[in-house]
Amino acid sequence: MAYLAYRTSALRGYSRFMYNARAYSAASATSPLTSTVIARRDPTEHDVQIEILFCGICHSDLHQVRNEWSGVMPTIYPCIPGHEIVGRVTKVGSAVTKFKAGDLAAVGCMVDSDGTCPECRQGLEQFCPNLTLTYNFPDKHLGGVTYGGYSDSVVVDQKFVLHVPANLDLAGAAPLLCAGITTFSPLHHWGVTKGKKVGIVGLGGLGHMGVKFAHALGAHVVLFTTSPNKKDDALRLGADEVVISRDANEMAKHAGSFDFILDAVSADHDINALIGLLRRDGNLTLVGAPEKPLQVAAFNLIFGRRSLSGSPIGGIAETQEMLDFCGAHNITADVEVIPIQKVNEAYERLLKADVKYRFSIDMASLKAA
Repeated sequence: MAYLAYRTSALRGYSRFMYNARAYSAASATSPLTSTVIARRDPTEHDVQIEILFCGICHSDLHQVRNEWSGVMPTIYPCIPGHEIVGRVTKVGSAVTKFKAGDLAAVGCMVDSDGTCPECRQGLEQFCPNLTLTYNFPDKHLGGVTYGGYSDSVVVDQKFVLHVPANLDLAGAAPLLCAGITTFSPLHHWGVTKGKKVGIVGLGGLGHMGVKFAHALGAHVVLFTTSPNKKDDALRLGADEVVISRDANEMAKHAGSFDFILDAVSADHDINALIGLLRRDGNLTLVGAPEKPLQVAAFNLIFGRRSLSGSPIGGIAETQEMLDFCGAHNITADVEVIPIQKVNEAYERLLKADVKYRFSIDMASLKAA
């Protein structure tokens, strides 16, 4: 009740600077997502208003909607998820210089940061202690929390809006704003280039993007999977080899040979078997997040001066670099396009890994909601 009173009070003060937008929201951790109307702020002088054309579904949307991260980031309802946003600019503020009406534009996981901390000054806004996430984060403009991309429009400061190459399929481009940058950033950070041997662990929403990026960067790409039936798809996406990780003989053939391994698996798995595949000074980066802590053998790292690290999304400049790279190499996510009315069904399928490899919501369908 206190939250509702606070939000009502905050909105009352901004009522003449707002407009209504259609959206899909969850009312509780056990409620399905349903059609609703929300308030969006009118663009301020630095803002860009975007008509959302496609919004990808990230597994974190499901976690947040169902309050599965309550210990770290409790969900405030109503919750409107979505941080893989692609659309067209409809209005810009008087001080906006980077965009104009009609431009293709994108918004990822962040919509603001303090701009003054060491991380922001280095273009690493994803590590800003005062960043604002695209949804379920305090909204400093309207009070309450931010609302995400399961909506017909969004208003964001131009510093956090990105240009979308015109040649990209927009439905497939939407997941680049999370799955894309999550995999591109560590590949970029650890210097994956032509001549490097790179392993990608898991062929899902993240892993399939890792294969595409590593291939486009010129690396020799090896896909590790527990599912033999994924071999053909991995080769189609750009893998040079496919290794069944449960086969000890196949794994042994690659011992001590990888410059870099990107681990995109969120289930419990043997991390030591993967670390043993690294050459001297090789790195394994986690982008998947297993529920239980991984058991790491210290000597596996010590011998060979190997390193184990993690990586979230990238900063705004790096995200734009990723989008430009995708434009140059015609890279998008493999998507199944759905209407917003099937979002609850998509969530259930996501739990079963029943998608190749991301869902992308056609937001035009919201008009029929």
